[in-house]
Amino acid sequence: QVQLVESGGGLVQPGGSLSLSCTASGRLFSINVMGWYRQAPGKERELVARIANTGIPKYAESVKGRFTISRDDGKNTVYLQMNSLKTEDTAVYYCKYTQESNDYWGQGTQVTVSS
Repeated sequence: QVQLVESGGGLVQPGGSLSLSCTASGRLFSINVMGWYRQAPGKERELVARIANTGIPKYAESVKGRFTISRDDGKNTVYLQMNSLKTEDTAVYYCKYTQESNDYWGQGTQVTVSS
């Protein structure tokens, strides 16, 4: 089993920045993918960004150039730096960890972008 603990999030004004982190623990394998998804009210959960153990990232078009995903394998932690935030970025952000075709989710953290 894998456990995920998220931190970060909160309330920020448009144009501001926030950072999220997610630390995995448990039975972890070296080959894995860590990522962030989000779900806004009334909408489906969507990919924000993910990064494999190879270090290759993938971003949703809507966040390219504004968000940066990174990982520290020594700490089993994935980070999401969010800059130039927009009101439409408001959502619950979930961390996801995938290994051997098994998906594990964090509890979610609220990000609210509002003036």
